[in-house]
Amino acid sequence: MTISLTKRRVCGVEVGDALLAVISGLLLTASFPKCDYAYLAWVALVPCFYAIRGKSSRESCKLGFITGLIHYATLLYWIVGVMETYGQLPIIVCLGTLLLLVVYLSLYPAAFTLVISQFRTRCRAYLWSAPFLWVGLEYVRAFLLSGFPWENLGYSQYRWLHLIQISDILGVYGLSALIVAVNAVLFDLFDAISLKRAFSCKAILVVGFAVATFFVYGTWRIANVDKAARAASKLTVALVQGNIDQSKKWVASFQGDTVERYGRLSLEALTSRPELIVWPETALPFYFMHDEALTRRVLDLIRACNVYFVVGSPSFSACGQKMCYYNSAYMLDPSGNVLGKYDKVHLVPYGEYVPLKRFFPFLGKLVEAVGDFRPGKEGQVLSLNGEKVGILICFEIIFPELSRLMVKNGAQLLVNITNDAWFGTSSAPYQHLSMGVLRAVENHRAVARAANTGISAFVDPVGRILDKTPLFEEAVRIRSLPVMDQETFYTHYGDLFAIGCVLISMVACIKSVWGRR
Repeated sequence: MTISLTKRRVCGVEVGDALLAVISGLLLTASFPKCDYAYLAWVALVPCFYAIRGKSSRESCKLGFITGLIHYATLLYWIVGVMETYGQLPIIVCLGTLLLLVVYLSLYPAAFTLVISQFRTRCRAYLWSAPFLWVGLEYVRAFLLSGFPWENLGYSQYRWLHLIQISDILGVYGLSALIVAVNAVLFDLFDAISLKRAFSCKAILVVGFAVATFFVYGTWRIANVDKAARAASKLTVALVQGNIDQSKKWVASFQGDTVERYGRLSLEALTSRPELIVWPETALPFYFMHDEALTRRVLDLIRACNVYFVVGSPSFSACGQKMCYYNSAYMLDPSGNVLGKYDKVHLVPYGEYVPLKRFFPFLGKLVEAVGDFRPGKEGQVLSLNGEKVGILICFEIIFPELSRLMVKNGAQLLVNITNDAWFGTSSAPYQHLSMGVLRAVENHRAVARAANTGISAFVDPVGRILDKTPLFEEAVRIRSLPVMDQETFYTHYGDLFAIGCVLISMVACIKSVWGRR
């Protein structure tokens, strides 16, 4: 007697259902860079919804966990390479660390399918809750345990300009909600057809109207913002991509060569008369303004260029009886005077500081520097000839609240300096760039992104990626950017939509539990 493959069980779920969950995980990852098949996000959850159809809460939770496990393992695979190459950890430790992170992140889709299955027993229209629940969980993930909102579902649409303009009201979470709503409606339609049951057209009409509204609003908003950008004053910015080998970056004997390379590329940029030249994160692998010989070389170069500069460098200051270290960006005027310094606020766990060090003593920092970095002051902006600039260092660009607070404090232009050399040619540099697009759209601010080994690029206020550089090449990119003053709804009010989704989800969960009792 043969047993159908779909009826065999593994880890308490049928193999066929597990395969559907795996497919959902793979489709989710394929919607992000490098694959960039954004349209797959609109159907990615349908297999998972089908897998949990008619299943118990426990089985639904496991299937959601499998979807998350596959998705985050294939999305964040590059973490292993970073830890093995630059952390010099055994491959088994690297894989174990990735597994711990992936397991944690998979708890969110597991919670999503668990709650959805609970709602199903209470109401046939349970799928209406899916967008709110998904967004509520994304919002919690953005803050819990220091937060890791890497590639929320809405970021998959970063190239669809007419669709993403709604983020100046709802943030990236509005896009996530719409994608989940479309997935839910498509599944319900498929389910109705397969079971030959009646299907209400109301759901299709509501979601179709929402999609159309997003596109109509986006068309109007692009025209409106483009007009404002043309009328705004301009600042000509040069991005310098030094392509410094990460293995040599902190070698003392190579520091002079690093300064020489950035100097040579900056002098080349002068032919286009930039007003601001931007060097990447820790472009200066020494303590700027403290290492006298190297600092003098940099200041002489700035005076020779006679333009404003933003340069990345580690810094330190006395904190009582000990020294505090920071990952910093300096703003300098054409005479070499320091106009201001921004210290990175949101630090990378195990990259710039070691949390829970006593529990995980084998995990050290991956960034070569003295001691752990300290966070700086949130929302700080720097002035440049009367104009205000918000500087975001490395993965700070993935946290909407940081750029939003800078714009609220007067930033007319956003500058993102980063060093993505850690990631090699993996998907990570492309994923990192994609999230910066939404920061531009949310606040209607141009973003200038300078990366050590790429990808350097400009993003205009409606999200167009301009002058993108290749990876691991020396490059200079120059563009005149609009200096904007308008404040968007999102800038002023923040994540009201996401917070509302959290509250709606909580009320629905409480009501479900109370109704059962």
